[in-house]
Amino acid sequence: MDTPSTTSTTTPTAASTTDWDGDQLDLADRRALRRVAGLSTELADVTEVEYRQLRLERVVLAGLFGGSSDTAEGAEISLRELAALAETAGSAVLDGVLQRRDTPDPGTWLGSGKAEELRELVASSGADTVICDGDLSPSQRRGLEDVVKVKVIDRTALILDIFAQHAKSKEGKAQVELAQLEYLLPRLRGWGESMSRQAGGRVAGGEGIGSRGPGETKIELDRRRIRTRMAKLRRQIHAMKAARDTKRSGRRRHAIPSVAIAGYTNAGKSSILNRLTGAGVLVEDALFATLDPTVRRAQTSDGRTYTLTDTVGFVRRLPHQLVEAFRSTLEEVADADLVLHVVDGSHADPEGQLAAVRTVLAEVGASAVREIVVINKVDAADADQVERLLRREKGSVAVSARSGVGFEELAEVIATELPRPSIEIDLVVPYQRGDLISRVHSEGEVLGTEHHENGTRLQARVRPDLADALRAVAVG
Repeated sequence: MDTPSTTSTTTPTAASTTDWDGDQLDLADRRALRRVAGLSTELADVTEVEYRQLRLERVVLAGLFGGSSDTAEGAEISLRELAALAETAGSAVLDGVLQRRDTPDPGTWLGSGKAEELRELVASSGADTVICDGDLSPSQRRGLEDVVKVKVIDRTALILDIFAQHAKSKEGKAQVELAQLEYLLPRLRGWGESMSRQAGGRVAGGEGIGSRGPGETKIELDRRRIRTRMAKLRRQIHAMKAARDTKRSGRRRHAIPSVAIAGYTNAGKSSILNRLTGAGVLVEDALFATLDPTVRRAQTSDGRTYTLTDTVGFVRRLPHQLVEAFRSTLEEVADADLVLHVVDGSHADPEGQLAAVRTVLAEVGASAVREIVVINKVDAADADQVERLLRREKGSVAVSARSGVGFEELAEVIATELPRPSIEIDLVVPYQRGDLISRVHSEGEVLGTEHHENGTRLQARVRPDLADALRAVAVG
């Protein structure tokens, strides 16, 4: 995703006790487009890009639990999250069912008996789509579709559909399309003659009956076109990554510390960015409202400048296609000096959210970055649960992005944990080199200044490159 150039902003003082959440310039556009009910979801030739043909209006959810680790309570939490995902995609959730199985059925995922019960539920409720809370193999999806007689999709296809709706930047769209094509490739199938194959064995050499086959089949053409498109998208994303790396190296060259805001989707990351910087980025009570990262400048209480990056949210069982496609964007987190790990304190399972995010951070090489857990939405959370999280996560901070509670403490923690300049200087800088003095104020830590006849005496802590530049021009 293209990272916007950083712009300097100031924290809005009037926002500390109100519901202000930035200018929200994109919110009206986001709400202006909604899916139209009543569109057909009849099965078509599925050699098309199926997940782009989704019309999720009236859906029934299905989930499994069992085995050594799954519990009914955990499965219910996951199914409620799936309902929120479905609503974000524009659908109306009619019902949800859970089935206890140690392992998914290889033919229909639920099992033939439960699949028949699901068909009756779908028919009685008037649903046109079934969403399964898991990853279905192509054969499981086809088997379940044959029983329930409506469109069946899995959790991965649903998340990909949401990402396709919300991606705005050129890189974001390319990353989502790449993930979609990776998901589609093993799931291509055709009907009738499009399933025919070229002749093999002796007849392939022109001998005997069957030597005059259809040539390259439609499904083979589709696969080849998809692979060609995937290769082109990877090249485009690689080229965009180079541009973002250039911007990031520029910030490093000027020794600007970076803070990445990471966390579960809908935990309030964008609201926290708005509170800290007044950025006015999109905030919506929906999953994956933010896909394109936003970078803004902020200042600590002692005047040091740093950058804040709002990143895409995570979710349980985030599709590996998306992790791979968005790896270049998630490098913003891996390269940060500090990670604000935001968790929804009012959620039923905040520990599960923390674990899911840390799993993805480890996948992209960001597990070693210093982490501050920010427990958000404490105004709506159970006090005992917040206390439990504060005890469990050492050094964590409880805040409310809606009311502004806890943000003074959060700002102090950020200032304390950001890396400080390592070299202490005491020298006189000539007045004509005000640019260097300005750099000290923005990049270093000023301990004191005095104005003399031949320049400004500067006592400060700075980084090695800036210290060398100051010593080269020092007088006296």
